[in-house]
Amino acid sequence: MRGVYENPAGSGIWWIHYYAAGKRHREKVGRKSDAIKLYQSRKADAVAGRKLPELRNSKVVTLAELIEDALEFVAHHKDNRSYKSKAAIVTAALGSRPAAELTPQELERWLRGHSKTPATSNRYKAFISLCYREGIRNGKVTVNPARLVRQRKEGGGRLRFLSREEYDRLHKVIAKRFPEHLAEFVASVHTGMRLSEQYSCTWSQVQFDRRTIELTKTKNGSARAVHLNSDAVAALESLRRPKRHASDPVFPREGNKRRFDTRSWFQPCLEEAGISGYVWHCNRHTFCSWLAMAGASIKEIQEAAGHKTITMSARYSHLSPAHRLSVVERIASSSK
Repeated sequence: MRGVYENPAGSGIWWIHYYAAGKRHREKVGRKSDAIKLYQSRKADAVAGRKLPELRNSKVVTLAELIEDALEFVAHHKDNRSYKSKAAIVTAALGSRPAAELTPQELERWLRGHSKTPATSNRYKAFISLCYREGIRNGKVTVNPARLVRQRKEGGGRLRFLSREEYDRLHKVIAKRFPEHLAEFVASVHTGMRLSEQYSCTWSQVQFDRRTIELTKTKNGSARAVHLNSDAVAALESLRRPKRHASDPVFPREGNKRRFDTRSWFQPCLEEAGISGYVWHCNRHTFCSWLAMAGASIKEIQEAAGHKTITMSARYSHLSPAHRLSVVERIASSSK
């Protein structure tokens, strides 16, 4: 009979499953004959619209429980802090809901109301989907409603980078107002390291003889070597101290701050230098853009920046209006 099955096979333990009000229910019964009788009773109740009795052996799994399992799964992930922050927000909003009852429509409504941008919505959708995938793997749920939530189209965004004149202007302001942070800024622009890579770097990873920084923790999970030009080497040399230890951070936190915060000093400098639409991560765009304008190939940019795919690096080709003009000018009759 459909809806009546033995699990595990050959165990003599019989189960039933059926749908009522659009929701799937499963009950452990025992003997096959009892399972058939209960299945027929439940179906009759559902057809008649009678309220189902409290189900036996049906522990309600909440979304909060799936989230806890997902956090355990990603405990050693490089981006664990981001997972924790998303987990706290989703748990507060939806954690008490039975995981099996959430529908794609409900999730989509919550994502629209919570997320200001398509990118944010897609990141939360991916996190919730991860929770359900782990739930399915652990046998706690059978479906993943997040898979049916539509992915929102993300804009390409503006890849803001500094011109050489803007760089010089900002360099002077930082040197005047926060000279203790100048080396951080120069190293960021001339290495293209991500903020998390730069501020987790220790002196043991800096190889002055080979002019490299050996990164072990990166966004895409692959170790890579960051090559240092003369400006980056000079910046790091200015931070060397006689009694430093190999395990000391190259760029230590200020005071007792738990997170790396560049905005407290970087933002005032940007304002004084008259530079708008720019944040710390844009230093990485500046690095890649300058490489492109210096004639570096897309593959060379990918290797220097540590991009996982070459598509990421292709965004930096011909970003500068002046550089684009120089390219098209090559076919002008006056250049012959």
